Amino acid sequence: MSFTEAELRSALSRIIDPNTGKDLVSGNSVKNIRIDGRDVSVDVELGYPAKSQLDPIRKAVIAGIRELPGVGAVTANVYQKIVPHSVQRGVRTLPNVKNIIAVASGKGGVGKSTTAVNLALALAAEGANVGMLDADIYGPSQPTMLGISGRPESRDGKKLEPMYGHGLQASSIGFLIDPDTPMVWRGPMVTQALEQLLRETNWRDLDYLVIDMPPGTGDIHLTLAQKIPVTGAVIVTTPQDIALLDARKGLKMFEKVGIPILGIVENMAIHICSNCGQAEHIFGQGGGERMAKEYGVTYLGGLPLDIRIREQADSGRPTMVSDPDGDVAQIYRRIARSVAVQIAEKARDAKADFPEIVVQDT
Repeated sequence: MSFTEAELRSALSRIIDPNTGKDLVSGNSVKNIRIDGRDVSVDVELGYPAKSQLDPIRKAVIAGIRELPGVGAVTANVYQKIVPHSVQRGVRTLPNVKNIIAVASGKGGVGKSTTAVNLALALAAEGANVGMLDADIYGPSQPTMLGISGRPESRDGKKLEPMYGHGLQASSIGFLIDPDTPMVWRGPMVTQALEQLLRETNWRDLDYLVIDMPPGTGDIHLTLAQKIPVTGAVIVTTPQDIALLDARKGLKMFEKVGIPILGIVENMAIHICSNCGQAEHIFGQGGGERMAKEYGVTYLGGLPLDIRIREQADSGRPTMVSDPDGDVAQIYRRIARSVAVQIAEKARDAKADFPEIVVQDT
């Protein structure tokens, strides 16, 4: 009994990508169907990092094709391909950086930096090449969280080499100053420092650059919107009403300057007592979900108020490093995949499809 390519596509259209919620055909993931007698091979391209998902999806594809009568050997090659996506108009893109994710909050103390570093580490754990830019000039925390010390090198006297921590490329003003030195700078100096850290770091082939933003909606945020090519922003909040008020301001700021909101992370959503196991919503309940629904953006997930998350970040070994197989790490992985899926479904950067033209004297 023979079968056609149309029948194969119909079988593949019944297989749902668990991360996008779309079937493989309508999601444009199916590539290169090849039929050789009764044998079949197919490529499945995922536009987001999903190292932990490749094998389950491959098995689902093989099982789906084998349901067709008369099928012989089935080969499925499932792989990820991360491409640059569109940014604000008129903003110069960065060489060697495909996508930039800004992680922001309206106020301090909501765990934004901890969320940013674990998001970056989760993207890396799923197979992406990731960088971290610490944009909090007044209070840089990423050197501590990534366990990095020392000063960056400059091989050409013009650009800084990124520092490395747990597989991430990193740049921070914290690498250039003494930890006890306060940054007594006015706004223009701060924004200039941010641009230099971004554009004068020798980033190496990044799929994603995660920017840990300072709290608030000040000069750095305006610079980010006007001069830095941002693919999208993640808003971090707690369920508390006061935090949500400020998170809304941050969200509206990004909307006004044309930066898409990739979603909302609700930090400290619930506390489980380590002694008795009682669950308490210390900062309120469901505030992040309600905010996401109110503004029509994705609710990326909620994280518990857990002393281990704080201890691990303070020790220079964040949760994704200290306990990569734990329950909290799995939440970070789901958030990272959801963020990456949001980016993958955005318009591609058309400039990336064309070769760079260089004019030389001959």
